[in-house]
Amino acid sequence: MCHIERLSRRTFLAVAAATSLAARAGKSIPVGLELFSVRGELKKDLPATLNEISKMGYECVEFFSPYYEWTPDYAKQVRKQLNDINMKCYSTHNGMASFSSDGIGKAIELNKILGSHYMVLASAGKVSTIDGWKQVAETLNKGNEKLSEAGMHSGYHNHALEWKPIDGEKPMDVLAKNTDKSVMLQFDVGTCVEMGNDPVAWITNNPGRIRSLHLKDWAPAKGYRVLFGEGVSPWKKIFAAAEADGKVEFYLVEQEGSQYPELETASRCLVSFHDLHG
Repeated sequence: MCHIERLSRRTFLAVAAATSLAARAGKSIPVGLELFSVRGELKKDLPATLNEISKMGYECVEFFSPYYEWTPDYAKQVRKQLNDINMKCYSTHNGMASFSSDGIGKAIELNKILGSHYMVLASAGKVSTIDGWKQVAETLNKGNEKLSEAGMHSGYHNHALEWKPIDGEKPMDVLAKNTDKSVMLQFDVGTCVEMGNDPVAWITNNPGRIRSLHLKDWAPAKGYRVLFGEGVSPWKKIFAAAEADGKVEFYLVEQEGSQYPELETASRCLVSFHDLHG
């Protein structure tokens, strides 16, 4: 990459950070970053990555499953840094181990240290029957009981699989019907749109439960490699529904990859969010 290109990107990031900081002033609903979006940078240097994300104007982050391997002492170090840079962690992404009888205690301890409100099950694994999805719902309910004692709740994050009907019934509908109302349905918009579903209808049909959204876009030609706002999702209608019926508490940008480096991608997506959301 030539010097002019590097300078151009530095300039963009600086301008984007200033724009994002100004745009978020007075906002009541925080916008954060699902850290899977910058997983390469995070693996190289977690503290430096958090600092860069904060400078962009993100207000919160969501840690994904590797956090489960942390010690409580390391989680306290991360929490201290979050406090120092005025960022929050409202939720974490988890595998089934975090909801197991042997693992939930550790997961709750780490989430309490981080200040998390929701422990989200990011994947249920290979589930192929309606009864299997009902068992997933029961796992979420049991986890929610324990989490409620600690002042938190469980949640579920959808992927494409949950929108594929089984015997005429969509797994997402099964999960919604068979989980306690306090279990959050964390809405990954991109996968819903990819599978041909109406994201606005999903929000309005599940009032009060869409308390967090993953702002991941999708387009037929590029799939998930489009930046936020460049796909086919009807974002303005989604925001309106989320803030009315869904009772959204925080937004999370998620990006699986783009033509830009991870941090620049995250910055561009945040600028687009403020352009679209206002």
